[in-house]
Amino acid sequence: MAWIVLVVAGLFEVGWAVGLKYTEGFTRLWPTVATALSMVVSLGLLGLALRALPLGTAYAVWTGVGTVGTAILGMVLFHESADVVRLVCIGLIVAGIVGLKLVTP
Repeated sequence: MAWIVLVVAGLFEVGWAVGLKYTEGFTRLWPTVATALSMVVSLGLLGLALRALPLGTAYAVWTGVGTVGTAILGMVLFHESADVVRLVCIGLIVAGIVGLKLVTP
């Protein structure tokens, strides 16, 4: 269950990272409110996952899920580069996340 909570926390990290773009420097109220709520939920869920998972593993997976999700949404929503090298690097992050899951009890 802790792993599911951790992945959901990572998805909320994606939400606040992408949300930052829509706040336009915190000048738009509702995107700012949604971003702040996403931050609180993300950190809260990370804290819950840390009850059962090692800190280093949980933090690495949380940031990895956030990084991969944000990079993918950047490509989809903001037309950022999706060249092969970038996709391979994202794949390496995913491999690291899976590897940490496999070696963590």
